Amino acid sequence: MADKTITCKDCGADFVFTEAEQDFYREKGFENEPVRCQNCRQARKRDRGSNRGPRTLYPAVCAECGKDTEVPFQPSDNRPVYCRDCYRPRNR
Repeated sequence: MADKTITCKDCGADFVFTEAEQDFYREKGFENEPVRCQNCRQARKRDRGSNRGPRTLYPAVCAECGKDTEVPFQPSDNRPVYCRDCYRPRNR
């Protein structure tokens, strides 16, 4: 399978749908190819969430590395909280 060039439906710019991205879509069971470039996808995502108001972040200390971090939920004392760097490998 080769990289595909797709035209963004919002801005009209061409973007590459790489072979690796196609594999990812297939593994996740996504049936449709992307129709927006990365910038337009991010803008759309940002705009769709804008009616919620500002997101509240809560301070926390990572249970694995001890770094200060912020999370989008109120941490409870009986559950560990991880920073982004420590959470990613645990969630794969």
